[in-house]
Amino acid sequence: MAMRLQDRVALITGGGSGIGAAAARHMAAAGAKIAVCGIPADGVNEVAASLRADGFESIGLPTDVADEKQVEAAVEKTAAKFGRLDIAVASAAVQLHDRDHTLHELDTEAWDLTHSINFRGTMLTCKYALQQMLPQQSGAIVIISSVTAMGGGSPNVAYLTGKHALLGLNRHIGKHYGRHGIRCNCICPGALEKTPNHDIHPDPEGRAQQLAESIPLGRPATPEDIAPWVTFLSSDEARYANGTHFLVDGGMSA
Repeated sequence: MAMRLQDRVALITGGGSGIGAAAARHMAAAGAKIAVCGIPADGVNEVAASLRADGFESIGLPTDVADEKQVEAAVEKTAAKFGRLDIAVASAAVQLHDRDHTLHELDTEAWDLTHSINFRGTMLTCKYALQQMLPQQSGAIVIISSVTAMGGGSPNVAYLTGKHALLGLNRHIGKHYGRHGIRCNCICPGALEKTPNHDIHPDPEGRAQQLAESIPLGRPATPEDIAPWVTFLSSDEARYANGTHFLVDGGMSA
């Protein structure tokens, strides 16, 4: 792989599993120094340790993205360790299939928890990343949204609205900070093969089969399908992409 991120410093939330962990590995292989953030701590520290074992520079920073002080501290520790922050990847997310339903059936606590991580956590990650990037007059932010944000069909209303909101946040950052050399883009992955919340779905195997049948390429995505897009959008090769979103869904929304 070309070292397209040579010596860039990247902070990745949700880095202990899924897309975040796959992005950490892919970006490290492209030359980036990686701060792996998220919860639980075991997963975060394991990913960071595996990167170091492979000869890459990485630190693990257990971080609850819903907690503003923890997010601020993670960004500050990343900059203190590596001297700067070039890339922020907001990948932390939760989908509560067992409690997040259509609006009239919604568990309100599930709404609050989902938005505290998926939207508020992303907003905080971007806020404190921008504070590091503005003095540098450079940076790249990648937000992980979802194909769910392309319509209103999902019965999980908290997840649906949170992923829609990320598109607005992305456009705001792209519009207001592009003039400062800071780009922001969204990736909207299709259905993933297996997420950390897979087993709380009432019928996980049935859901997986249904998803596979709805995708022209015949299978759900893996985190490794999405990771190269994170690396690309973080790199100078995507230097003119800003404030937009990219569907990576195997044709699901075609």
